[in-house]
Amino acid sequence: MRRVQYERSGGPEVLELVSAEVPTPGPGELLVRVEAVGVTLPVVRKVREQREPIALGGEVAGEVVAVGEGVERYAPGYRVTGLVFGHGYADYAVLSADMASPIPDGASAVDAVALVRSGLVALGALHAASAQEGESALITAAASGVGHLAVQLARVRGAARVVGAVSDLAKADFVQQLGADDVVEYGRQTWGPPADYVLDAVGGDLLTPALAALAPGGRLVAYSSGGGVIQAYDLLVGAKSVIGFQMARIAQKQPDLYEHWRQELWQYFASGQLRPAVHAEFPLEEAAAAHAAVEHRANLGKVVLIP
Repeated sequence: MRRVQYERSGGPEVLELVSAEVPTPGPGELLVRVEAVGVTLPVVRKVREQREPIALGGEVAGEVVAVGEGVERYAPGYRVTGLVFGHGYADYAVLSADMASPIPDGASAVDAVALVRSGLVALGALHAASAQEGESALITAAASGVGHLAVQLARVRGAARVVGAVSDLAKADFVQQLGADDVVEYGRQTWGPPADYVLDAVGGDLLTPALAALAPGGRLVAYSSGGGVIQAYDLLVGAKSVIGFQMARIAQKQPDLYEHWRQELWQYFASGQLRPAVHAEFPLEEAAAAHAAVEHRANLGKVVLIP
């Protein structure tokens, strides 16, 4: 089979397509013939920043072709999606049965990788923000794989006003078509009327203006891998809060909630309330181009690899 890997850290150019043995599923695992892979910013950042190479994992979707010992819920022929911690940029990948989710009839593998993992993060960030009906929301990286779903979910969950923040106003039409009332650019001095909560996927230098965009008593949910520093005084003035959100913790500690959110996402998809957008589909041998699109924040929606 084919697999994308790299031997040294760096930009997208370090990725290479190699031949590898088809893996064997262990106890509690599924072997999946991969039909689609979702490319995420955290993986792109790890390729550039981590000294030691990592397995390129992430969200995959496809058909189960073999199961390991102890697996009862799935069998060969099932269509599933889920998060792979080992090699996922490949023709075949091993997926823990606990991390797998069935793909319903009428949905494609591309739909699944564009919707489930990114949607879970967006839904979880809304949950962490304690979002209430009638409140105002501000979503950073609003055109990204997670952000474009967060804009829609904030509206579905009853936000009275939704503002999308983007790196380039060329993305404004796309974000407004998702349901945003307004779109602002990061460099602008103010981001309009204060928001009750901010969902931030960028971090770094953007944390300070994101905090400033909150109304008194507002909540900033940080779920970015981009780091950043906040001054305690900025929290005290206006009694604002910052909440860190990590999807892996929910999956490990609250599996019932994790499954509930997955079902909720598919219900929104089936009803037409949630429309995952795919920026581009790249063949496996063009993984470098897929990473470049995400790293340069050029994408409108999800970037997907097709083995």
